[in-house]
Amino acid sequence: MRTKTRPSSAGRPLHAGPLTYVLLGVATLVSLFPLYWNVVAASHSGKRVVTAPAPLLPGPKLLDNLSYAWNQVDMGEALINTTIVASLVAVSTVLFATLAGFAFAKLPFKGRSMLLALVVATMTIPPQLSVIPLYQIVTDLGWVDQLQSVVLPSLVAAFGVFFMRQFLVEALPVELVEAARVDGAHSLRIVWHVVFPVARPAMAVLGMLVFVQAWNDFFWPFIALTPEGSPTLQVALAGLGAGNHTVDHAVVLTGALLSTVPLLLVFAFLGKHIVGGITAGAVKN
Repeated sequence: MRTKTRPSSAGRPLHAGPLTYVLLGVATLVSLFPLYWNVVAASHSGKRVVTAPAPLLPGPKLLDNLSYAWNQVDMGEALINTTIVASLVAVSTVLFATLAGFAFAKLPFKGRSMLLALVVATMTIPPQLSVIPLYQIVTDLGWVDQLQSVVLPSLVAAFGVFFMRQFLVEALPVELVEAARVDGAHSLRIVWHVVFPVARPAMAVLGMLVFVQAWNDFFWPFIALTPEGSPTLQVALAGLGAGNHTVDHAVVLTGALLSTVPLLLVFAFLGKHIVGGITAGAVKN
């Protein structure tokens, strides 16, 4: 007696059902609503924004608020400063974290596990505890209200080291490193021709995360910089919309919108490359 077997579904493309599209659509609308309402609030007056019920449709004052916010705190200089700080922090963090992650993942040396545990343990320390000694160091060096006071303390992050180490443990075969050494490659050549190509997807993701974090950072830049000197965007926004007795919330939200647009442009132009790098790394692994 022959038994009927069902055809295997292996290799068949997966298709999303209608419910999946509905859920994705709802999630997209919920995610985009804060950005939409930011645009709506930036197009109204400050009194209308704080009046109930809140406006849900754009108003006529968007261009006026954009012009006022741009000129009140020299938003152009703040945008340039933030781009410099975020770019330097992202590049240095990706570079140093990749080198340290490779060392922790594939290079045997005494005390490796203990040092890695210490690096991970630093992530549990609140950043507020280091503010006073860090500010004293910055003051002694004469870096108050200068961009290097924001860049240098953030050149590398423990999270980045741990992130790259975890990726390279699985993605980089130790046989590949040993083969490069047998061929006579020195450590820098191995890093450049072996480690960096393998780690490229994780480097792209880490760079994106660090860039966004540095772009939106407020706590330490607000202490080290002033709105009158060389502020970043978040420091400049702190003094935006302040009047004699009240704060113009529409102008503040307009400044927040201006600070968000560059990030949206970065994701619009680089999003496919980042996703493509992650997909390539997943297929390679």
